[in-house]
Amino acid sequence: MGEVTIRALDRPGDLGWVLMTHGELYDAEYGWAVEAVTARIVADHAAHARPGRDAGWIAELDGVRVGSVLCVRETEETARLRLLLVTPAARGHGVGRALVARCTAFARDAGCGRLVLWTNEPLAAARRLYLEAGFALSGEESHTEFGAELRGQSYELGLD
Repeated sequence: MGEVTIRALDRPGDLGWVLMTHGELYDAEYGWAVEAVTARIVADHAAHARPGRDAGWIAELDGVRVGSVLCVRETEETARLRLLLVTPAARGHGVGRALVARCTAFARDAGCGRLVLWTNEPLAAARRLYLEAGFALSGEESHTEFGAELRGQSYELGLD
């Protein structure tokens, strides 16, 4: 594996890459139709991100995009980790861990007392990253947002 860098999500095509890659990977790996949900999140970030309160990052391997994550401020106290993704070629090399750490540090530095996220039970590798970073499961519910019936999971990390 070559050099992995994490940079701000601020170049032309970054948000399009996030949307496209989520759509392609989740369909190929799980048969989930996530594009409509992802498109809303990406569009909201593009239209409403506030410097110092919201941010996004792209992980690159030798200059090629291989991962992403967003940090979105929900309230004065709470930020939300959104759209964590690592492409198959970059998995197992610390990219996801680095993206979660960057998001966590940003939320802490922005003065948030907690960082929350929502994921789905089949995403075991992501769940391991969240637990390793200190997140705790705070709730579960069934949903059909991506076509199939899934078990959604909410996690929370205190930042104080």
